[in-house]
Amino acid sequence: MNDIVVSVKNLTAGYEKDRIILKDISFDVPARQILAILGGSGCGKSTLLKHIIGLYKPFSGDVLIQDRSIVRAGENERRSIMQAFGVAYQGGALFRSLTLEENIALPLEEYTPLSREEIRDKVREKLALVNLDGYQDYMPSDLSGGMIKRAAFARALALDPAILFFDEPSAGLDPLSSSSLDRLILDIREKTCATIVIVTHELNSIFSVADRALMLSAETRGIIADGKPEFLRVHSENNFVRTFLNRGKPLPEISVREE
Repeated sequence: MNDIVVSVKNLTAGYEKDRIILKDISFDVPARQILAILGGSGCGKSTLLKHIIGLYKPFSGDVLIQDRSIVRAGENERRSIMQAFGVAYQGGALFRSLTLEENIALPLEEYTPLSREEIRDKVREKLALVNLDGYQDYMPSDLSGGMIKRAAFARALALDPAILFFDEPSAGLDPLSSSSLDRLILDIREKTCATIVIVTHELNSIFSVADRALMLSAETRGIIADGKPEFLRVHSENNFVRTFLNRGKPLPEISVREE
């Protein structure tokens, strides 16, 4: 886990020049790590994700995906860089007029020379990976919330990316469905060796799947905690971090020790 696959360097970002949301953010994500990005409302979690995957350009700083800058890349190189990662958006972002097979086939049709039969086989392979084998002809409207999330995972996996970004994967799910999705995320990492970055506020998921948690603050516009979730919950010197990770319950005593 020493190879760095995502590197955010001195990133300052927002949506208007006079409204900076993130200021001078820097961190690296090593291969095969599951990183959870968390924080309170308005801290910039989604803003950070949108800049990492190249939907927006930062005011300053850089984002490297496998040592290639998605910020400074030209259009052709940018398309090449984007094939290295898959994204599952919060609401699934499936095309409602297309079947699951047609939804998952889209990136394969766009970016690969595979035949129709090869694409069909690839789609069914990805559906099986997320426990939706046999559902290729279903429409998104026929699925439960948890199934839509898994279908979005399958589409994110279509190009066998080295990196996966999941935006609030458990949002809107009941506890059992959320727990099932957590197990699936771990299974995906095990079977694909992918690096996974999750934007979430679901504490159960953070403690279940994340190797590392990175916490943002709206007040500082930066990173206020970075480490193993269990360690931060008990040992962070930042009271807000410990309060957040303990669901607002009385803070545990800090014991100073090495992580």
